[in-house]
This record gives sequence, structure tokens and C-alpha cells, in this order.
Amino acid sequence: MNEFRLLPRHAEGLVAESLADTRVVLVNGARQAGKSTLTRLAGKKQPDTIVRLLDDPATLRAAQEDPAGFVDRDSGLTIIDEIQLAPELLRPIKMTVDLDPMPGRFLLTGSSRVLTLRTLPDALPGRMEIIELWPFAQGEIDGQPDGFVDAAFRHGPDIDHSSTLRRRDYLERAVVGGFPEAVRRSPRRRSAFFDSYLQTLVERDVLQLAAIERHGEMLKLLALLAGRVGNLLVPATLAGQSGLSRTTVVRYIELLQSVFLIKSIPAWSPGPTFRAVGTPKLAFVDSGIAGHLLGQDAAHLDDPGGAAGPMLENFVAMEIARQLTWTQQRARMYHYRTKDKVEVDVVLETPDGRVVGVEVKAGATVRTEDLTGLRNLAQKLDDKFVAGYVLYTGKQTLPFGPKLRAVPMDALWRLAP
Repeated sequence: MNEFRLLPRHAEGLVAESLADTRVVLVNGARQAGKSTLTRLAGKKQPDTIVRLLDDPATLRAAQEDPAGFVDRDSGLTIIDEIQLAPELLRPIKMTVDLDPMPGRFLLTGSSRVLTLRTLPDALPGRMEIIELWPFAQGEIDGQPDGFVDAAFRHGPDIDHSSTLRRRDYLERAVVGGFPEAVRRSPRRRSAFFDSYLQTLVERDVLQLAAIERHGEMLKLLALLAGRVGNLLVPATLAGQSGLSRTTVVRYIELLQSVFLIKSIPAWSPGPTFRAVGTPKLAFVDSGIAGHLLGQDAAHLDDPGGAAGPMLENFVAMEIARQLTWTQQRARMYHYRTKDKVEVDVVLETPDGRVVGVEVKAGATVRTEDLTGLRNLAQKLDDKFVAGYVLYTGKQTLPFGPKLRAVPMDALWRLAP
């Protein structure tokens, strides 16, 4: 069991920067990802800060009965935790910051994508900055720089990294995931946390967004989704396997994305003339949750019939997604798959069209055919292709031709930007 300690978050600097020049800052992300701790640390550095916890029933009633009075302050920072519980506060917040445009007036947290709620009033356009907070990245857990994305675009294929980790070490990290409570618990207690977390998410958070008639259907779909990690997200297929209607599956998937449990990775295409598949790919925001739903610990994942490949692909993709919330290099994450089933697990594209491709392999050996998708991508993009990496469980960086390298997986968090 890990000793409790506060770990520095990469997002802490982003919150401070945003409060210095923005009227309203929203820290949005999964429940139990550490939003409350982060915002309270930020509040201690601001003069005249008050904290309002909407999880407290009395505080929530006050917010709902008198929204304008609840946010009425002449100066200072107001932190409001779990703003999705009282979206009626957003309109008086807007009026307050319009009357006094000083930066750093409100710091909000949310555990659902509050800006997508149909009942939301117009949501502070131009007045609010949104910072996504994910569960811990591996570099935050280990005190490492988490600089792979910036390094890949800055140095191209010139990255050289070696590792002492083995495949089993990576699988252990994947089943722990990044939730602070999960990171510091023993395996048995971690399983209890995941059970409680999923029950709370379905019975409380999802119900706040929409009426769900049968909770069992949602939990059944979750288990099914865990078994399809890394596959294309096709509602019709899921409907056939679950016995639910396609409409219900689409609705449930939207809700699960809204509470930051799953993520849809969009498909990438270099243009309309290329034969790329446009279907998104499924990922779980936290690999520990996915492993728990599968009922597989690191030892079972490592068995010949285990799900090591899909789990490590999910693990890598979500580590990259975390990094994209703080990297200097702006980029978006996609996956790539042609109609001939040539694919690349992760495609990172900058606003000016430069691309880094990442393929994930659970093995400690890389074969030339493992780079088929990256070569296809490099051929289509020419000079716009910065580099292609196979992240694998071996220990050395290996060249596989111009701009192509196999690199140990822990380069994700050990490389400096």
C-alpha cells in the first residue's frame, strides 16, 4: 500500500496562469481525479478565497434557492465545487463577471461535461477557460517530466531512450490506473474502490444527467465495453451483443462520456480521397477501471489468453491524452485505420498539419510488419510526417528506417520535453 502524500499536478501551473488573466476557470474531469484538492491548493495562493461545496445538501439548497445571492461578492476568489449540481449558478456568475471583469473571480470544478447539458444557459463564452484534469499521469506518480509528446515533435526520430522495466511492470501500472485512491491502495482494497466508484457513477452522476430506467443495463454495457477496449466504437455491434436497442446504446455511450468514464478517439484521415475508416475508437479514461471490469489483474493479463495488448494500447493512449492537456505543442489525438485494415493506434496532428504516429505493442520484440501502419502514414504525408514510434515493452531504442523507431514504453513519462 502506498503512503498517502500529495503529488504535484501538471495542471497546477495551468490553473494559476488562467486565474491571472481569466475571469472564470473551470477544472473539469472525472470524479475522484483530484479536482477539489487542486483547486483548494490554488485558492490558498489567492487573497480572500471562499470555498462552496455543492456536495453539501445545505449549501446546494442555498445555491438553488438564491443563485444570485450565492455568488454575490465584491472581491476575492470564489471556489464552487461540483458546479454541475447547480447549473443555475452560471447565469448570475456571468452577470457578476460582466459587471466586474477582473480576472480570477471564480474557480469552478465539474464532474460531468457541464457545457453539453441541454438545460444549461449560455455558458460564459469568452469569459471562461476550461482545464481538463485527468487521473494521475505516470509521471505525476513517479515525479517524472511526462514530456513524450513535446519531445516527439521537437526531436522527431532522434529520441534515444533505454529502460529497465519489463512487460509485467507495465501491466501492473495499467491495472492500478491513475485515480489517487487506487494508486495508494492494496490490490484488494483497490478493487473495493473501483466497485464503489462505478456504483456511485451510475446511480448518482449518470442519473443527474438523464433518467436511466434499469441500472443493470448500464453496468452490463460497461462490462461489454471493457471487453472491446481498443476496438472501433460501433453502436449497432454493441446493440447486438448487449440486447439493447441501438438508440439506447448511443444514449448510454453519450452519458458515459459525459461523466468522463470512456473516451471516443476520432478517426483521422489526410483527406477525402484516401480510403480511411471514419469510425471512432473506444478507450476507457482510466485503464484501472477497464481492468477491473474485465476481472483481470496483471498476472491474468499476462497469460496467453489475457487482454495485455488492448489494455496497454488503452494505457498508452490515455497517457498521451493526459499530456495533451499541458504540452507546449498543441495537437489533437486520433486513430488511423484504412478499409484494408492498415492501422495506427494513435495519430497526433498539430494545427499546421504535422503528424507523429504511435503504435503500441505488448511484446518485447518488434517485427518489421509491426510498422506497416506507420510506413503507410509516412508515405501519405511525406514531409508532414515528423516521426513514427512503436512503443513496446523492450528495453532499447531501435531504428527501423527513416523517421521510424521502436522505443521503450516508459519514454512516455521519462522523457523531458
